[in-house]
Amino acid sequence: MKRTVIHTNKVPPVKVPLSQGIKVGDWIYTSGMLGMDPATGQLAVGGMEAETRQVCENLKAVLEAGGSSLQDVHKVVIYVADLAEMLPMNKVFSEYFPNDPPARTTFQAAALVMGARVEIEAIATVKD
Repeated sequence: MKRTVIHTNKVPPVKVPLSQGIKVGDWIYTSGMLGMDPATGQLAVGGMEAETRQVCENLKAVLEAGGSSLQDVHKVVIYVADLAEMLPMNKVFSEYFPNDPPARTTFQAAALVMGARVEIEAIATVKD
């Protein structure tokens, strides 16, 4: 199967060796996305809700660059710095996945890059 690196300028670049996403056949695997604002290159200001919203926008941009969408996401893994912030994270997450949300695993991580509150990675299929 053909393997294609997905890259979009709509997501801030990182200074570590990774691809924003990889497309293999009809599947897309994204790297974990942080709530980095493309305009500033910094984490979105405003707490867990703002970071989660920006994470979802960054995932959306990578998926669209690969020919997919949030509606085609089948599985996500979510890392949070504090499980006590699940309520505001879930509130925003459900706005982006209102119907038939993807399968999901959620972990509390001891620390996330840049002091982020949330990081999400996704597995999706390419649109027909």
